[in-house]
Amino acid sequence: MSAKTTALTVLSAVLLVPTMLVAPAHAAPTPPADAKGQPDKAPAPAPPVSMSTVGGSLLGQPGTQVNLLPGAPALPANLTGRSWIVADAESGEVLAAHNAHWRLPPASTMKMLFADTVLPTLPKDQVHKVTDKDMEGVGPGSSLVGIKEDHEYSVHDLWLGVFLRSGNDAVHVLSAMNGGVEKTVKDMQAHAEELQALDTHVVSPDGYDAPEQVSSAYDLTLVARSGLQKQDFREYCGTVSAKFPGLQEPGKPRDFFEIQNTNRLMTGAGGISPYKGIAGVKNGNTTMAGSTFTGAAQQGDRKLLVTVMNPGAGGVNSVYQETAALFDWGFAAAGKVKPVGELVPPKSADTSSHGSPAQSHENDPSAAGKGAGGGAGTALGVAGGALAVLAGGAFVINRRWPRGRRGRGEELI
Repeated sequence: MSAKTTALTVLSAVLLVPTMLVAPAHAAPTPPADAKGQPDKAPAPAPPVSMSTVGGSLLGQPGTQVNLLPGAPALPANLTGRSWIVADAESGEVLAAHNAHWRLPPASTMKMLFADTVLPTLPKDQVHKVTDKDMEGVGPGSSLVGIKEDHEYSVHDLWLGVFLRSGNDAVHVLSAMNGGVEKTVKDMQAHAEELQALDTHVVSPDGYDAPEQVSSAYDLTLVARSGLQKQDFREYCGTVSAKFPGLQEPGKPRDFFEIQNTNRLMTGAGGISPYKGIAGVKNGNTTMAGSTFTGAAQQGDRKLLVTVMNPGAGGVNSVYQETAALFDWGFAAAGKVKPVGELVPPKSADTSSHGSPAQSHENDPSAAGKGAGGGAGTALGVAGGALAVLAGGAFVINRRWPRGRRGRGEELI
């Protein structure tokens, strides 16, 4: 089997400091009460019986997939995420997964795809004066960085607003600079397909809840891996706090105010201990999606990517607690598990067959179930961290995409 390879860049590492996490502005509706006045608990939705097998046929099966060798640690107990994945960032091997291709609302983790798509198109020193039209379509209750019409901002400023505050206002201004929201959505969809993130259906560039807007733990991990190979992406997701331009009054210096990210694994806010070796990437929270998170971390020579979507218990901290537990397991399980799949390279980097044929799901965007569509919510996820040298070495991604090793549909066991 032949494969083309693409050189990748080296990732910077990050070390982070405390800040605060914002909760969704819109709470979920109060569930109906039973005859005794107690809230009825709606049954948790079941994953699809059949899902995509891009990356390996085991990844298309519902439930937890892991192949433990002798001496391997057991997976963490009491994981409640509807979908999660643990992957080696360099080799692309998937060490364990749970409903990896379940198509679910992504919340602001969708901004990773927005950034990976649009960052290369706009010079960071370009300055733009914001118009009323630029701000059209920002959803009610959106997380905002505080952009004002008739004020000027550099592209660099706007990206800080996207990554640190998950500002939907910043996303819409950058989308306007990219040719408009409609064009940006099309660009993002095309880029997702190039990455073989084929569970992803883009409706809004900011991750704001929208009918039929879905992604998967597998796809979000692919997108993060791609984004982290861009220097500016690494810079922005490696920033914990920054000064953001405020009001400009005639004859006075422009005001600035501090913005901070809300990723608790990086900052230690909310009673969560900062995770040793954490290096980003993006968290999110909306009414429909619940909490979502994709993170990258390094310990020693091992670099891992973990995505967790919609934990069912534990409140706002659960997505971080379950991510940390999966990181701990992944580092302890190094060399003691057989991979259950792989993160496939972009189409242009490797044209070999990976898993089942790479088919778009555009004709069935609601495959995640009715819970994935309808309604409006508030996208609040952000990511970042202080740009610093990580004790023990830099976070590094393999400089070559993994070569295709298997025939179509062959399991990794």
